[in-house]
Amino acid sequence: MSVQSLAEDLRISIARLSRRLRRLRPDAAGAAGPLSLTQFAALAALERHRTMTPRELADHEKVQPPSMTRVIAYLESRGLVERSPHPTDGRQVVLSVTDAGRELLAEERRRKEAWLSRRLSALTPEEREILRKAAPILDRLSQS
Repeated sequence: MSVQSLAEDLRISIARLSRRLRRLRPDAAGAAGPLSLTQFAALAALERHRTMTPRELADHEKVQPPSMTRVIAYLESRGLVERSPHPTDGRQVVLSVTDAGRELLAEERRRKEAWLSRRLSALTPEEREILRKAAPILDRLSQS
């Protein structure tokens, strides 16, 4: 199999898997409805980095600051993030995820991992071993 053919096969398979995992999102997450993919990604990034300024979060998510301001406002209105004074710069604030935000992220991860576990259980032990070996390689590709 050529590198080009492998690239095409991986692109298609990863895109399908990604779409399938996105469809696992609940239709309604509370009265305000589910988070958009952008809102969810910002919340997850903020959890991973513990605290960030709005500008750092916008840069990390590769969106313009005005767009991130709207995302943050929505997450804050849902009680998923909170603002605190910046420790060294009184003109700035730092953002952090609330307990409600962490629980929402944990539930989303549980749902996706449960779905993946059921699908992996249907594979042969040999197929699962191939995927176990491929996981760090796919992660490395995603970081480059």
